Amino acid sequence: MSEKHIVTLTGDEVVQIEMLLRKGKTAARRLKRANVLRYADEGYTDAEIHDLTNASIATIERVRTKFVRGELQWALADESRTGAPAKLDGKQEAFLVALACTTPPAGHTYWTMQLLADRLVKLQIVEHQVSAETVRRTLKKTNSSRGCTSNGVFPKSVPNLSGAWKMC
Repeated sequence: MSEKHIVTLTGDEVVQIEMLLRKGKTAARRLKRANVLRYADEGYTDAEIHDLTNASIATIERVRTKFVRGELQWALADESRTGAPAKLDGKQEAFLVALACTTPPAGHTYWTMQLLADRLVKLQIVEHQVSAETVRRTLKKTNSSRGCTSNGVFPKSVPNLSGAWKMC
């Protein structure tokens, strides 16, 4: 057990942890952290807490440190994850969708993701190289599908040609 970060819960904090553990809908990570704090307050070592909660030793040390340096809610909470910035802005996405709806270049029967990515760079819509996966994710977000039944290309329902079978 780390002598530097000894967990001592107040009565109010013990009640908060017990209520959290009894509540039905709580994130598993939050429950694991609450159990780590509860066992640390009861005097268990890190190895014993690891055996009881199946949390890694690093997680146990991190939860102890966060609790001693901050407060209970900070020790139980996940840190915010900012994520990577978007590769294409709204205008570039709109151009990509419009480009995908045009006829493909000569020698190709349809647009591929890589062809669309290369065309965006060639037309200087984007300053840097865009991957085919970025193009795929961007097109997947849109509702424009050239074969979708909701865009007016096909009738909404196809009549049942076989009398015995019903098709959805």
